[in-house]
Amino acid sequence: MRRITIAVLALIIVGMLIPMGFATDSNLIITYGETTYADSAYKSNVDSFFINQAGVDLANVESKIITADQVNKVSGAITGKYYSSGQILSSALLDLNDNDNLEVSVDKSKITTVTGDMYISALKSAGITAGHVYVTSPVEATGESALAGIMNAYEQVTNVEIPESVKEAASDEIYTQAEIVENSGVDADKLSAMVSDVKEQVAADNVTDHDTIVNIINTYVQNNNINITNVDVENLADSIEQVQNVQGDVNYYKEQVDGFLNDGSSGGFSLDGLLDWIKSFVSGI
Repeated sequence: MRRITIAVLALIIVGMLIPMGFATDSNLIITYGETTYADSAYKSNVDSFFINQAGVDLANVESKIITADQVNKVSGAITGKYYSSGQILSSALLDLNDNDNLEVSVDKSKITTVTGDMYISALKSAGITAGHVYVTSPVEATGESALAGIMNAYEQVTNVEIPESVKEAASDEIYTQAEIVENSGVDADKLSAMVSDVKEQVAADNVTDHDTIVNIINTYVQNNNINITNVDVENLADSIEQVQNVQGDVNYYKEQVDGFLNDGSSGGFSLDGLLDWIKSFVSGI
């Protein structure tokens, strides 16, 4: 009788917790650029993209605002470019319910410079290999500021902080490629493929010497007929060298976030766990 009474009490507790515990999906989060969030029409435009592309109920999705100050902390140090609060438009939805691999869907009608492959390459540089990310903007934007929001979203969902050195390396990769695309007119997909292949070779050979990385890039450029300047090559070599130099921090972060993904939970309320607890009383175990 005592076991049944406790089980009934537990079921009552479940009934009380479900409305609160399931008010939001802890594996989903939106990061809005502050310009977008401040304009109701802009926000509605972005929300429509997320609903149509991801098929989610935004009423159950937590959101955060990415400010110009947050973006400038990274972009200013890398490119010397600073943005006003009226220029942070790019927004992203992270869905970690789909965590078998890393996928990025970019609204190509609005994001003009950064491609899905660029985001994937930069996120992998940060040790992120799972989740589905959707990126858009209410009006045309380069997409550079979205990376800050995406990394912030991963931190929020997994409750694991990305080391600053890793954030800087991943951000430098995005900003460097975006600058080359904008200034040199090189095909973004070709550039992204080159960076990904060169990083893979550098990692495989454990290359840390700048001149060696430059030679690897030059060989790739010549073999694949990619038209970039010597300055572009140097900047890419600096970026890839920085990624290589923070691999210790990347691996440390990756170990922690992989543990979260393998557990398949965000560390919050677990209905399955509570139901198992109830069953243990009913079965007399």
